[in-house]
Amino acid sequence: MALQALLVCLTGCSGLTGGADGRDRALQGVLDRWAAAVRDRDENAFLAAVDPAADAYRAEQRRVFANLAAVPLASWDYRLLRTGGFTPERGDGGGRRVAAEAELRYRLAGYDGVPVTARTRLTLVERGGRWYVAAEAAPQGGGQLWQQGPVTVVRGERSLVLGVGQDRERLRALAALADQAVPAVGAAWHAKPREWPGRVVVEMPASLERMAALLDSPVSNYRGIAAVTTGEAGGTGAAAPADRIIVNPEAYGVLGEFGRRIVLTHETAHVATRAKTTKATPLWLSEGFADWAAYRGTGRTARQAAPELARAAAAGRLPRELPGDPDFGFAGEAGKLARAYEEGWLACRMIADRWSEEKLVAFYRAVGDHGRRDGAVETALRDVLGISPAEFTERWRAYVAEQFGSG
Repeated sequence: MALQALLVCLTGCSGLTGGADGRDRALQGVLDRWAAAVRDRDENAFLAAVDPAADAYRAEQRRVFANLAAVPLASWDYRLLRTGGFTPERGDGGGRRVAAEAELRYRLAGYDGVPVTARTRLTLVERGGRWYVAAEAAPQGGGQLWQQGPVTVVRGERSLVLGVGQDRERLRALAALADQAVPAVGAAWHAKPREWPGRVVVEMPASLERMAALLDSPVSNYRGIAAVTTGEAGGTGAAAPADRIIVNPEAYGVLGEFGRRIVLTHETAHVATRAKTTKATPLWLSEGFADWAAYRGTGRTARQAAPELARAAAAGRLPRELPGDPDFGFAGEAGKLARAYEEGWLACRMIADRWSEEKLVAFYRAVGDHGRRDGAVETALRDVLGISPAEFTERWRAYVAEQFGSG
């Protein structure tokens, strides 16, 4: 069960008999006190919220509380979203049950400018005139790392790494590479004040299956994917959501040092550009820019960095148009996904080569600022690069052919 599920009412029945509004105010008041108990690391108050008749659930919540011990919290709050009707509680000493939906909002100290949010559906039970949390549905949108076991925390100069089931030395190596990725991305992106603080949070669960559970997606979506970045696109400045780089310990583990550096720099670029990555931004641009930032300054040639596209070019199968968003789906033929990333990378690399790095960044920002997909790329191409979409596509195709000695 998720920690955010622990919504309780510790007041007597009299506090809940004044109608729905009075009941909800009482529940929110308990949430506020419960949140303070988590922030204060008060285990007794934490466990006082749990149904005393649910021995297994109490034991599980005791473990979750212990798992959180090393996690640096700047804030931790609950918000009651809605409640359902009362139903009789079966068994001796039972009173009533109520269904509820709540939201947890928390920030990690020194890293999150805005909170991470998570929703959950709960069942609360009345016993002896008091209310306790008794059950929870599966977390909506994925769980939290501390639900999976004791969290080990490693602090880098520019990174915070949280791991479960991982050796501390492995997490330290991860933090060292993340510390290198942050300035590399900063040099490529030129973030404006308050747009990105220049810090990243990295999580490494115990397995691919645990990674998929965090992301609430099928395991097949991430098999062979070394890392992903959470956080919905959209918003500006401080309103951008808090991001987490989630590392797949299995796929990441088979990479060499260079590959790991590329992966972490790529994902860090997504964190840095989040405020300017909106629904208007096509995946070829967001993924292509992240790869461009990762490979920038490495000296890798197109053949070295884009092997799938190089093979396609050798077979006479050069791309005719920029990849669409569906081409970046995790499911399907692996070579197609790799080519989509490589094609997006070469499009961004071409802008940096033929125009300038500054123009590439300006183009990315202009597309995101458009606010909607229709017309975003076309307008930015015209305003920033002085070129039409058809011209851009033709130049990109020629650039790809040039890189692989084709055409």
